Amino acid sequence: MNKDAKFAVLGGGSWATAIVKMLTNNQKQVGWYMRNTDAIEHIKTQKHNPNYLTSVEFKPEQLLLTSDINEAVDNADVLIFAIPSAFLVGELENLTSSLKDKIIFSAIKGIVPESGLIVGEHFHEVFKIPFDHIGVITGPCHAEEVAMERLSYLTIACADKEKAQLIAKNLSSNYIKTNISKDIIGTEYAAMLKNIYAIAAGIAHGLGYGDNFQSVLMSNAIREMKRYTKRIHNLDRNINKSAYLGDLLVTGYSIFSRNRMFGNMIGKGYTVKSAQMEMSMIAEGYYAAKSAYNIKENFSKKVKTPIIDAVYKVLYENKNPKKVFHDLTDKLD
Repeated sequence: MNKDAKFAVLGGGSWATAIVKMLTNNQKQVGWYMRNTDAIEHIKTQKHNPNYLTSVEFKPEQLLLTSDINEAVDNADVLIFAIPSAFLVGELENLTSSLKDKIIFSAIKGIVPESGLIVGEHFHEVFKIPFDHIGVITGPCHAEEVAMERLSYLTIACADKEKAQLIAKNLSSNYIKTNISKDIIGTEYAAMLKNIYAIAAGIAHGLGYGDNFQSVLMSNAIREMKRYTKRIHNLDRNINKSAYLGDLLVTGYSIFSRNRMFGNMIGKGYTVKSAQMEMSMIAEGYYAAKSAYNIKENFSKKVKTPIIDAVYKVLYENKNPKKVFHDLTDKLD
């Protein structure tokens, strides 16, 4: 693996902005693709993203900014995707450049709706990228705390240890510590599932449940995640590690969690559409709830997932949150 590999980040949101910030600590130049041409011009002149993490100041000469996805791909060896999963296919439709020989890392915490696959599997199935050229970047890590340079931890998962180490080295700094894992499937599914559980935590808070119930909810959520990931990919993983339990806790409890915020609005009586319209950011867990529910319904052997089921009923079957969560309380221990 070339230690001088060139990097590009694809996406214009808060997590993409945070990743670019991390990379600029270690790279002379970082490619950055986003659709918003006005935001690109703003970054060039005002040195910050006008829409996300506005406190982060960049050196424009350090960025290869472009609204052409093909230009970003052509000028990089390593591509880090941070586009919301619901919009990934639409963005990739504009891609004419080859992904052959590119290293693909996903910082997307969701399932691609059109294929029903996690992002790594989608690139493998649709673009025929070998699994040893695919990796995952997971938390526990909120973009907002990266912006403030608060100590944060990342897990870098890839079947090829050398590639994982390269990504880890280029994201590391005095405020970013990294761990390496081979569990690509488990960490990516965990990153998707924790958003659903964060919505559940938000709904519970909006309905007036207190800390006592939240602790039980999170305890059951990590065990549910363990059952789900084991059924998807039966690996001897330690579910209590940061990439699983840690990421779940920060997403379920943090004031920066958009999924918890979304769930809180639902619990307080917002409709799904009104909550989405009021939020300026995408709550990945909304899309993940439907995909995760449909996937587990097709398991040959059923897996007990009362929390996923409850969130699905509220978001997609328009069931009353108060009634659904009252019933959920009898299914937890």
